[in-house]
Amino acid sequence: MAILSSMAVTTIKSTYSLDAESVRILEDLARRWEVSKSEVLRRAIRGAAATLSPGDTPALEALGRLQASVHERNVDIELWERERGAERKAAARLG
Repeated sequence: MAILSSMAVTTIKSTYSLDAESVRILEDLARRWEVSKSEVLRRAIRGAAATLSPGDTPALEALGRLQASVHERNVDIELWERERGAERKAAARLG
C-alpha cells in the first residue's frame, strides 16, 4: 500500500499595481507557459534573484569603492576617526 503525502504550501495574498503593458505581458506568459499568473510572477522573481550577486546593490558597490580608495591612499582610519570625533565634540560644545 502506497501512502502519498503532500505538504501544504503557504501562500500569501498580496496586492500590487501593474501598468497595462506589464499585465498584458503577464497574461501572455501565463497563456504561453500554461500556468497561472501567480506562477509566472514566482518564476520571474526567482529568475531575477538568481541573476544577482550579493554585491549588486548600489550601496555595497559604493562601500567597496570607498574601501578601495582608502586602501589605495593608505589612509590611517584610526587617526581619521579620532580627528572626526574631536571635530564632533568641538561642534557640540559650540552648539
